[in-house]
Amino acid sequence: MTLTPTHRESVDATSQTADWGPLSGLPGNPMIWILILGEMAVFGALLLGFSVARVLDPATFAESQLHLHRLLGGVNTLVLVSSGFLVAAGVGRRQEGRDPRLLLLAGMLLGVVFLAIKGVEYSELFASGFDIETNTFFRLYFLITGFHAVHIVLGLAILGIVLFADSIENLETGAAFWHMLDMIWVMIYPIVYLVR
Repeated sequence: MTLTPTHRESVDATSQTADWGPLSGLPGNPMIWILILGEMAVFGALLLGFSVARVLDPATFAESQLHLHRLLGGVNTLVLVSSGFLVAAGVGRRQEGRDPRLLLLAGMLLGVVFLAIKGVEYSELFASGFDIETNTFFRLYFLITGFHAVHIVLGLAILGIVLFADSIENLETGAAFWHMLDMIWVMIYPIVYLVR
């Protein structure tokens, strides 16, 4: 199926975003980039807090980290990065005037797989008696990874909406949000699971 640009897309993009200064050249709606910067700041603060807490209580963090499933975390990293690749390929396909929906659906499916793996990881921790009340490590672990999982659900909803919108700008906007989630997880995994 070949997609043709809508009237809205055929309008000169620079006239729509000229007021956004340096954000004008970024793909998607410039407002998403403001949201992304805010989200990155929040996750950055959470990861900084996690790192400071580790310095203040290294023994508890080292012992607690041993109970995380590094392999599942690593698989989840591959799943989410692969999902981002599929979403990016979908954007590229749409830019060529072709139907991106199959690639987007595959990317979304991997997002669901990410959540399922995270659910398995959580259930194993809960079954072993670890929860948000166990200690500072697990409080921050569940806060950071749970907050990220909520964003994955939101990202899936956004991709589901733009899946059927005949607008390259909307697709690029949704993809930008999804790639932010990839980038955040690529920071979470080493800081929380690997760094001792």
